[in-house]
Amino acid sequence: MSEIIQTIIDWLHAHLGLGSERLWDTLLTLFAWGVAVGARLVIGHMLERRVEEVQRRYIVKKTFNYLISFAFVIVTLVIWFGGLRGWSAYLGLVSAGLAIALQDPLVNLAGWIFISIRKPFVVGDRIQIGEHRGDVIDIRLFQFSLVEIGNWVDADQSTGRIIHVPNGWIFRQAVGNYTASFQFIWDEIPVMVTFESDWQRAKEILQGIAEKHSGVKGDVAAEQVRRASRKYMIFFQQLTPIIWTSVADSGVVLTLRYLSEPRQRRSTVAAIWEEILIAFADEDAIDFAYPTIRHYDNQSEGKPGSGGPSPSS
Repeated sequence: MSEIIQTIIDWLHAHLGLGSERLWDTLLTLFAWGVAVGARLVIGHMLERRVEEVQRRYIVKKTFNYLISFAFVIVTLVIWFGGLRGWSAYLGLVSAGLAIALQDPLVNLAGWIFISIRKPFVVGDRIQIGEHRGDVIDIRLFQFSLVEIGNWVDADQSTGRIIHVPNGWIFRQAVGNYTASFQFIWDEIPVMVTFESDWQRAKEILQGIAEKHSGVKGDVAAEQVRRASRKYMIFFQQLTPIIWTSVADSGVVLTLRYLSEPRQRRSTVAAIWEEILIAFADEDAIDFAYPTIRHYDNQSEGKPGSGGPSPSS
C-alpha cells in the first residue's frame, strides 16, 4: 500500500512540480476533507432517522456541522503550518490585513457569536429587525433567514418571500421578538358606536366576545409573565380582556384589548368582527358610527337648559 502511495506522490511531483512534503500536505488535507464530508453525511442521516422533531433536529444538525467544520480548519492549519506555534505566527501577520479587507464578514461573524450566546432570537421565533418582519428559519455564520410577513400583505400574514439578513444588523438595528419569553402579544380592535346608541350594552357585548376569543386565560399568561420576569423587568397588571371607552368626533369608541397568539392574530380579528356584526345586528339600541353630515337644530333638538324646547312644548 505504501508503495502505491509513493508511486502516486512521485507521479504528482513529476507533473505538478511540487515537493514531496507539500504533496503529503495536500493529500492529508484532501483526506481530512473527505472525513469531514463523510461525518456530516453520516450524522445527517442518523438525525433524519432518529430525531422526529424538526426544530430539535435542525439545531443538533447545525451544531455538529459547526463542530466538524471547526475541527477541519484546525487540522488543516496543523497540517500546513506544523502546529500551534507555526501557524499562529502566520495568522498574526495576516490578521491586520484581513481585518480591513473582510470588515463586513467579520462583523457578521461577531453577530453570529452574539446571536448564539445571547439568543435575542432562535430558529422558529417571529421577529422584526429594522423594516423586515418574519419567522426565523435559518441562522448561519454570516446571515440569518426570515420567511417575510407583512409588507404588501395585511395583518402579519406571510408574503412567501425569504429575506436573508446579515448577522451584523444585530448591532445596528433594533430587534423585536414576538414570541420570546412571553408567547403572546396585545392586540386592539376599536369599535365606534353612535352617541345615541346604548354604549353600555355594546360594551357588555364586546366584553363577552373578547373573553371568548382571547388567546389565553389569565392564569396561563400570568405564569408566562412570571417566567419572563426572571430574565427581564417585565410585568402586566391586566392580563384578561378589557374594553376601554373614549369619545371621538363621530361617536363613542370602545377599544377591545386582548391577548393573542402572534400567528393567530388575523384569524382571531376576523372571528371577533364577525361576532360583533352578528351581535350588533340583533340590538335595536346600537348603531355603528361613521363619518356623516348631520344638520342639528338646537331650538328643536337641544336640552331645555341649553336653549332647546321647554318640557311643556
